[in-house]
Order: sequence, then structure tokens, then C-alpha cells
Amino acid sequence: MTNPFDDTSATFSVLVNEYQQHSLWPSFAATPKGWVAMFGPDSREACLDYVSQTWTDMAPRKVAELAASQ
Repeated sequence: MTNPFDDTSATFSVLVNEYQQHSLWPSFAATPKGWVAMFGPDSREACLDYVSQTWTDMAPRKVAELAASQ
């Protein structure tokens, strides 16, 4: 069985959680609790491009906020 996240012909969305972490998510799967679709559905490449352009700080939001307050 092929990993659905590696399927270049599949349709995906980009999900974001409360910490502003991003996830590539196959469109056939239900959105998990605590995550919101922010982009897509679109091609895997388009979703990865979106993530590269919008998720520029890999630190979870609360960690980044703590660091900024010190």
C-alpha cells in the first residue's frame, strides 16, 4: 500500500491548528478535531508551495509568543 501523503496525483488541503502548525492532508480524509482547512483542495505541489510561503516559523505559536515576550 502506498502512503497517501506521497501520492502526487491526489488532491490535498493544508490544515492549521491552534499553534499555527501546518499539515498536508489528503482530501479523502476527514479533518481531525482541532484543525482547520486553510488552503485547498488542490494539488500536492500547490499545497506544499502554500505551506512554504505561509509557515515561515516552525516554532509553535505559544513558544514564539513566549520568546518574543522575554
